[in-house]
Amino acid sequence: MIDPSLALAAVVRKATIDALGADFADVDPAVRRSDRADFQADLAMGLARRAKMAPRPIAEAIVAKIEQGDLVEKVEVAGPGFLNFTLRGSWLAEAATAALADERSGATRSEAPETIVIDYSSPNVAKEMHVGHLRSTVIGDSLARVLQFRGHEVIRQNHLGDWGTPFGMLIEHLLDVGAERAEEDLAVGELGAFYKAARAKFDADPAFTERSRRRVVSLQSGDAETLDRWRMLVEVSKKYFDSVYRKLGITMKAEDACGESFYDRRLAPLAGELEGSGKATISDGALCLFPAGFQNKEGQPLPMIVRKSDGGFGYAATDLAAIRYRLGDLGANRVLYVVGAPQSQHFAMLFEAAKALGWLAAPRRAEHVAFGSVLGTDKRMFKTRSGDTVRLVDLVDAAVERADAVIGEKNPDLEPAVRSEVARKVGVGAIKYADLSSDRIKDYVFDLERMVSFEGNTAGYAQYAYARARSIFRKAEGAKPGAIQVTEPAERALVLELLAFGGVVKLVEETLEPHRLAGYVYAVALAFTAFYEKCPILKSDVDPATRASRLALVELGSKVIARALDLLGIEVPERM
Repeated sequence: MIDPSLALAAVVRKATIDALGADFADVDPAVRRSDRADFQADLAMGLARRAKMAPRPIAEAIVAKIEQGDLVEKVEVAGPGFLNFTLRGSWLAEAATAALADERSGATRSEAPETIVIDYSSPNVAKEMHVGHLRSTVIGDSLARVLQFRGHEVIRQNHLGDWGTPFGMLIEHLLDVGAERAEEDLAVGELGAFYKAARAKFDADPAFTERSRRRVVSLQSGDAETLDRWRMLVEVSKKYFDSVYRKLGITMKAEDACGESFYDRRLAPLAGELEGSGKATISDGALCLFPAGFQNKEGQPLPMIVRKSDGGFGYAATDLAAIRYRLGDLGANRVLYVVGAPQSQHFAMLFEAAKALGWLAAPRRAEHVAFGSVLGTDKRMFKTRSGDTVRLVDLVDAAVERADAVIGEKNPDLEPAVRSEVARKVGVGAIKYADLSSDRIKDYVFDLERMVSFEGNTAGYAQYAYARARSIFRKAEGAKPGAIQVTEPAERALVLELLAFGGVVKLVEETLEPHRLAGYVYAVALAFTAFYEKCPILKSDVDPATRASRLALVELGSKVIARALDLLGIEVPERM
């Protein structure tokens, strides 16, 4: 099944070449939906200087070459040179019928599947997952779903913070409280309290501080007892992280964890290799790379420190080892880092260094999928009233509780078990949708009252549209979907939205912008609601053929909404 915008773009491109010549074979038809017709193209304005003609004569010349066959019913020139297209209802009906029969609802797979590594979530061992982990986790998981749906091999990488100097104080604190007690506390999600207690002792007790520093040396030298305690902290933390992922409906698994410790044994050989080859140089006692194009405030080359002057290694060295591993050992064609915008310069330097070292050569590429912050309703960084960082599980619980209250008001007769399950899906969906519907590079306000709503651009609105569609079939009393007809304006509007699904998924694959998919879901839900209100389906005066057609549109609409929401990581309830 072909997206109508793509089919129309091919017609316009051919007409442009026929009208203006082969020199214009590279033209972008720029076909877009319009409130003045089904689609509009403004390419004549862009071609005016190149063709040395006014836009309107160009548009008229293109129209004269348009083949009004099965696809195009009418094309008109408007204003200075806009092309307004109306498609044939029969073509739309046939395309919608094909999409209904297709298990992928008309969305194609990539013609050039790749191996794509996605680095996302990345919490720290023995520290709580908080609101700061929300965006990386939710955005990364949605992109993983979309890219897999497009047919790529997706390798998730949870770059856990599981190594380094903090583990000296954490292991010493574990030994103070006892391994069994520590494991119990960590298993029930008391990671934040455990870390704070260790930090407080480190800052206040010189003897504990000294023990912690010695413990770091023991850890790095491979002391057996220290490694056993470290492994316990890592494993218990991973189990807790998994429980958070399950609560949020995240596809990240325990086996996707590949933390800083994994790369530790690679750092010294990497540094030696770079130093021996002359690709890294000593500066102020540290081994450094100087990626081209980066300078400090004084205008001097900005270094990436591979090995510190004291012989230790920082996160720059770990990230160099990681990108090499992902491109080499994992065979990635594309590496995505779903990390906050403040790290933009670091990743730009990392990618430039990888190119200079010969690891990252076309067609392989690495991209920083940057995102903004989560703000409170006061437009400041989102924190608790006491000023603490908000735990991620507390956010989810609050959203589910809020959803349960709203559902109870709207449908008090819903069975308790059903209501509980619907509240879970709506609450979790609200959190994810509020994040993913915002342009990821921008900050957004976390406002539960607005997010957990069945009105406006929310998950609840789209979920309700799906539940309404399913309720129609429960009332259909054996009536079945049939051949789709497109005669009414509301039917046409819905079909045009539904047929755009594959194109939107492809756009998200290219841009790594999930808000485009969220915006699409909202547009489909709006079109479905208008169709439901304007086109009777089960009324007795509706003839059988029309009823069968509209049931088919309901079926296709529910499939597309469910699939699109699933790609955002959001579940749909059958009843609400």
